Amino acid sequence: MPPLRSTGPAPEPFPEAEHPQYAGRYRLEECLGAGGMGVVHLARSGSGLRLAVKVVHAEHAADAEFRARFRQEVMAARRVSGAFTAPVVDADPDAGRPWMATLFIDGPTLSERVKRNGPLGSPELRRVGAGLAEALRDIHRAGVVHRDLKPSNVLLAADGPKVIDFGISRPADSDLRTETGKLIGTPPFMAPEQFQRPRDVGPAADVFAMGAVLVHAATGRGPFDSDSPYIVAYQVVHNEPDLAGVPEDLLPLLRRCLAKDPAERPTADELMGELRAGEAGDAADGAVFVPGQRRAETGAAGGSREGAGERGSAGQRTGARPGTGTVTRGAAGTGAEAGAEAGADAGAGADAGAGADAGAGADAGAGADAGAGPRAVPRRARRLRWGAGLAVLAAVIAGGVAGLRGGAPADGPPAPARAGDAPAFRPWAATLGDPGGESLTPLCAADAGRALYCAAPGVKAARLDPANGATAWTAGASGGEPGTAPVLSGGLVHVVAPGGARLEALDPGTGATRWSADVSGYANVLHSGDTVLLVTADGTARALDGATGDERWTKRRLAAPGAQWLADGGAVYTAAAAPDAAYTVVGAVDPADGRVRWTERVRGALSPVQATRDALLLLSADADLYTDAVVRLDTATRGVRRVPLTVPADQAQAVMAGETVYVIGSGGSLAAVDTAGGSARRAQRWRLETGVTHVSRPVAAGGYVYLTAADGRLLAVDARRGVLVGMTRPRMDGGRYTFAPLLPAPAVANGKVFATAPDGSVFAVAAEDPARW
Repeated sequence: MPPLRSTGPAPEPFPEAEHPQYAGRYRLEECLGAGGMGVVHLARSGSGLRLAVKVVHAEHAADAEFRARFRQEVMAARRVSGAFTAPVVDADPDAGRPWMATLFIDGPTLSERVKRNGPLGSPELRRVGAGLAEALRDIHRAGVVHRDLKPSNVLLAADGPKVIDFGISRPADSDLRTETGKLIGTPPFMAPEQFQRPRDVGPAADVFAMGAVLVHAATGRGPFDSDSPYIVAYQVVHNEPDLAGVPEDLLPLLRRCLAKDPAERPTADELMGELRAGEAGDAADGAVFVPGQRRAETGAAGGSREGAGERGSAGQRTGARPGTGTVTRGAAGTGAEAGAEAGADAGAGADAGAGADAGAGADAGAGADAGAGPRAVPRRARRLRWGAGLAVLAAVIAGGVAGLRGGAPADGPPAPARAGDAPAFRPWAATLGDPGGESLTPLCAADAGRALYCAAPGVKAARLDPANGATAWTAGASGGEPGTAPVLSGGLVHVVAPGGARLEALDPGTGATRWSADVSGYANVLHSGDTVLLVTADGTARALDGATGDERWTKRRLAAPGAQWLADGGAVYTAAAAPDAAYTVVGAVDPADGRVRWTERVRGALSPVQATRDALLLLSADADLYTDAVVRLDTATRGVRRVPLTVPADQAQAVMAGETVYVIGSGGSLAAVDTAGGSARRAQRWRLETGVTHVSRPVAAGGYVYLTAADGRLLAVDARRGVLVGMTRPRMDGGRYTFAPLLPAPAVANGKVFATAPDGSVFAVAAEDPARW
């Protein structure tokens, strides 16, 4: 089979227009490669991170359909940006020459590795396959189907394979569909349904492609081989795959991957389990694969660079060859062929499951957030409510799982204690972990430093001592994964059963159930002080006494159907966007009696995020669901301060401290915005590229902004200067379950910061000196 792409430098000569000097604020350095749709350049961020910047060809920039497709690529890449993909740093799909910047990674593509060194042996093949299956699992969990998985779109990084190029991917809820009469993909790695039913392509198509990729890795050729893409298409649909040369132990699994019927193929999760199980069997021939820590090597410039792996600039180049490129059926002649554009991946920073690069503070966090494109108003309203719900939920929680193991002091000597002082605090970590569970990140809430209450799969609730992590009690098995952390209300610990069916109030001293209520018919369960508020989809609310469970009042339609609700700061707020999203009606409800205190119409489509004693923070979303402004509503005067963001944030989360709002998007850019007044240009106090691409809601306390990353690291940023000043080590679970659908925000109490991680641990560090973490 001809090579899938050029591995040499980008073809020359390029037209002068193909060599722009800048993409946005990034100066473009060397050209890494080119494909049918764009050119990839090396660039650097302001903090020195190496970036791969894809700039589309000038001829495509004038094509409205292509712009829509490129916007879709940007949103898909942001949606899945994490440990197994290319974290998106910045993008501008509306620029004169649309572009997207992702973190650069040192490492060759799988295509280059096979071409240069020959087929992979069985142990290495299993390691690559297991990592690739884990990548697909997280991509699919984010609701995205890649649709063009092939060896040139798999980067072999030091910490495992990375999937790049989401140029033709589709979120499951995307409004952008493949046009009638067009078929897009790379034939040797396309599933039969991509040729027959392109509108119905789902995750199983990526599993088929993964099977073909592993055959290529094992043999140097694909399971369907021809110089003609049309012959390849016929073979994919009608012929059995050629598996000659595939290791015997992998034949049954790859046959299942390459089944013609999508229903007969394994899921990515099943693939990962079978391949990892095989790795253990190969241990006698080689070490079982565990992603190793990256060691920072001091370079000539005093910075740090990745160890293990090649320079790999080709790993983010692109190219195209006849017969194997992206094919559009129905075009003149033999069809237009376009090679897969290169994305980039998480180099230059710390990776999930690896050591942290303190200089860059970057993260290749796992998982994905719900990105979206332009939507009709009803769906748009649903997405805004969902995003707001996650933000509000993340504000309350910080992490649970089964089988509690006692707290253990962290490594390192304790601080010296003076005579007469209380024992010095020593950082600790306790593990809540169920080996059979899928999401091990605990969900916890701190009771002003007196206790830590956590929920988890298999554990309804547990009480931990915040001083040392020791377990006071655990309250039975939950029978599933909790959706929220425990909440303190009416002197009791409230937990919602998995699935949201029942609310239970537990004794904080013993964990015994004091009362319970069926909440399955309610869209929201909110807590405001000692009041529990149960809200239906049509805006009817029922209030319960948090101490006894007795009903206090019921009021019909306190807000418009579908309104967003927020209970915070001793009050309850509602926000209902107008059908055309031109304004939002914000209301305040008294939790004591259900009386509507006031309503205010505020410009834009707004989501309530946080309430303080005197203000309500809301985020404004544009037509593409990017957060374009922060809005501070004075709850006494109803005065509104709207501060536009200099760079709109995707899937933004925020926290307000005084008149400063700290906003972070899925790309990891944390900004401090002053809402006190003055020009919008000067409102942004600072901006920090954290490199964390899947992150919790920020928490501001004691002059720091705290964040939890998807790999379990806790980050501390100086709130005044915008400088990363502290970071804990990653806390993964050995690579089995690295997707966290919800990242709990850290909690701060009594000079301690409490956080949780995917390995099932709850841990505490001292808040006053993050540099010593």
